[in-house]
Amino acid sequence: MSFVRPKTQPAPDNSTDWYAMIGAADEHDGDSVELLARAIRLIATSWPLLMVARAVLLCQAVGWHQIAHAMPHWEFITFLAALTVIDAAILIVPRIRGFSALSPNQQLIIAAPFVAIASALFTTSAAAILGENAFKLMVVTLTPALLAVAIFGRQRLLSIAYGIGGIIAFVSNIPIMDLLTPLIIFATGVCLVMAVEFRISRSATAHIRSTGLTGDQARAFLVDLEQTGRGWFWETDRVGNVAYLSDTLAAQLGRKPQDIVGQPFSALIAPPEPGAAGEGQRTLGFHFSARTAFAELAVQAAGAGEERWWSLSGQPVVTPFGQFLGFRGSGSDLTEMRRSQAEIARLAKFDSLTGLANRGQMLATLEQALTDQRGMPNECALFLLDLDRFKEVNDTMGHPAGDALLCQVAQRLLRLVGTSGKVGRLGGDEFKIVLPSMTDKGDLSKLADAIIHTLSQPYSIDGSQVIIGVSIGIAIAPGDGKTAETLIRNADLALYAAKADGRGLFRCYAPAMHADAEERRQLEQDLRHAMVSNGLHLEYQPVVCASTERVTGFEALIRWRHPTKGSISPADFIPIAEEAGLIGTIGEWVLRTACCDAVQWPEGTRVAVNVSPIQFANPALPSLVMRALANAGLSASRLELEITEGVFLADGSNTDTMFAALKNIGVRLALDDFGTGYSALGYLKTAPFDKIKIDQSFVRGAAIKGSRNAAIVKSIVSLAEALGMETTAEGAETLDELALIRSLGCSHVQGYVYGRPASAEATITLLQDREGYAKAEGHKASREQRMAMLRSVTLGHDGHAYPARIRNISRQGAMVEGLLDVPVGTVFEIDFGKNYIVSGTCRWSHEDRMGIEFAQAVEIERLRAPAEKERSAVTTDAIDYYRDKWKQAS
Repeated sequence: MSFVRPKTQPAPDNSTDWYAMIGAADEHDGDSVELLARAIRLIATSWPLLMVARAVLLCQAVGWHQIAHAMPHWEFITFLAALTVIDAAILIVPRIRGFSALSPNQQLIIAAPFVAIASALFTTSAAAILGENAFKLMVVTLTPALLAVAIFGRQRLLSIAYGIGGIIAFVSNIPIMDLLTPLIIFATGVCLVMAVEFRISRSATAHIRSTGLTGDQARAFLVDLEQTGRGWFWETDRVGNVAYLSDTLAAQLGRKPQDIVGQPFSALIAPPEPGAAGEGQRTLGFHFSARTAFAELAVQAAGAGEERWWSLSGQPVVTPFGQFLGFRGSGSDLTEMRRSQAEIARLAKFDSLTGLANRGQMLATLEQALTDQRGMPNECALFLLDLDRFKEVNDTMGHPAGDALLCQVAQRLLRLVGTSGKVGRLGGDEFKIVLPSMTDKGDLSKLADAIIHTLSQPYSIDGSQVIIGVSIGIAIAPGDGKTAETLIRNADLALYAAKADGRGLFRCYAPAMHADAEERRQLEQDLRHAMVSNGLHLEYQPVVCASTERVTGFEALIRWRHPTKGSISPADFIPIAEEAGLIGTIGEWVLRTACCDAVQWPEGTRVAVNVSPIQFANPALPSLVMRALANAGLSASRLELEITEGVFLADGSNTDTMFAALKNIGVRLALDDFGTGYSALGYLKTAPFDKIKIDQSFVRGAAIKGSRNAAIVKSIVSLAEALGMETTAEGAETLDELALIRSLGCSHVQGYVYGRPASAEATITLLQDREGYAKAEGHKASREQRMAMLRSVTLGHDGHAYPARIRNISRQGAMVEGLLDVPVGTVFEIDFGKNYIVSGTCRWSHEDRMGIEFAQAVEIERLRAPAEKERSAVTTDAIDYYRDKWKQAS
């Protein structure tokens, strides 16, 4: 038998390029090689028996006495020595450790000469002994050969050996007794070999059963594994064609196993796309070409319909002498795992809710925008956005509604920014916009105005209309910072400035903002200290019955007297408390303290406490109210909770449930700051309010001629009466305002006209001294509200124009400076700009200042916020500009 290196077969037409590198094996299956290997092993094992049989047969055939006389003594010794050496080589060489590592060709080259020489020596010596008796030579030579064939072929050739022995005896007419001894030795040898092999086989079988799986068990386990879908198995032949494939895998491919068997295994693997991650496919081709084992290679399946990935493991199948028979291995489905990995990778860069870039990716984008390809500082702008009133939406309507709102905000930002920059979400209601190479303040202002206007438009959330705002801080590199950290910090300072100035604005960074930020930080620390050191206190403003002037109750107002800065307005520290998350603790303290103070007042005198939307959204609010009432011993009917319209952002069951729980306690409910919110009137149909409080912005100036506030107040009073609710007019300061309120039918009044907020001790004194009644005090008539203003104007008189400045202004007049000793009665034409000219007369004059009375009432709104009106026009232009730009980019 000849053994040659297998020739490389050409790749099939439908194979991939990488498979062309795989060397295909020859078409022989290697069975003959396995038989040869078994024969060589059996020769080494059974040769001693053959040696004994050969010697006994020779002596029996010719007689023991003839051997000694047949050859010279020295020849006999030489014969025995040579035969012994050859036999020893046959016995020892196959047992050498390195022999088993040789290829079948090499083993055959080594073993065959020894066997041939031993046979030649034995035949030659037998011929010399027997002489002319060639027939006996054939018998003596054939009998050991038959014995060897029987041993090598095991039991299958036993009957053939007996049959050949009988034929030889019959044809040659050899007496049966001459062959009896060889046949007995022959049969004995075969029986010995069978006994030894049976014992070894039984011992091996017992060991396998005690330590491992049987074939049936292993097959059952493999079938179970395939059926569970956790894995599958495959096998190829020498040329790389599929020899076996699990039903599980065939089902994934939508085909039958028999349709796949015989096809190239490469047809199951998708070729790697250029530039794509196809290392698994390439590595698999290398292993097939090199015929080396591989484990857990990720490859993409071909022809599976949807994208599907496999993890393949395999190893070459070879005979004990290294003959390659193909590959055999296992596989499992990687599709879900790769999808999970892809999702994890996406979440590492993108916000899971809005799909915008997350904090990490935005930081990388900003760092990239700050440096050009040469490593030099680059120009870019950074916007930090914070949504106004989002927390109220989230607290009142719930987190799902808040998430939906954030998604709509993200979509609006993407449409506005377009390809000019990158939009990301930092978390919560904070967003970031990076604008590479965009530093013109005019363009940035247009974009900021467009964002503020667009995000302030109503949103539809679960059938309800929601309105929020946005504040923006802007920092521009490299002027405001050359590093990402510095630019983010300065943009954050600008954002805080926008919030402090009233929200719904944008501010660009200025160095002075560092001092403001430090002041806010210090104020927050001082507020925390005041909360634990009794630095906060309550003052109470009386609420008076409009018809009888009897004090029906007091509103609790929080105050803070700073040890060094003096009295700090709630308008300054309450927003800080909200940002720092302290408003809930402060609100609970106000509730407890107000109830303890009110229990000292006469029976029937109520106390009103403000409840923020954040407190109202707290499910524990009813229990907090009951605990405060119980600790103070105050009747529930004497506590009035003032709630703003912000709680009605969500028209849901949670709001109705909270109202019902509070009313079950027995407390009164008042709608505070009515008319200034951003909700609809529909909630008044179901909300169980006992009172509506008319905001002071409608009360102040209502008595001034030409004011429309009186009509608004009258409408609110009529609405409340129709719903069976009381009304309280806030902010009444003058007697004419009080008279108007009474004439319009308001049931209660609260304002400076009946007293300023006072301490708890002062309220007791007020109730005792006046026996529970209040007295109206203050100016008789309302004075036109004046507004501080520093505005340049032009005064025209007798054909001359004089520059001047306005210090404060009202609808009826203004204080003007810039002209010395103007005679009283001088008439001027005041040019405010924008083609707005009003005539006025000087009524008093002192040095460079004078008071001017306008001939007709001026439009305060037109004068007060010209910049805002201009900004509104700019906003419209900016929206159109960026909308057109976005359309072009699309």
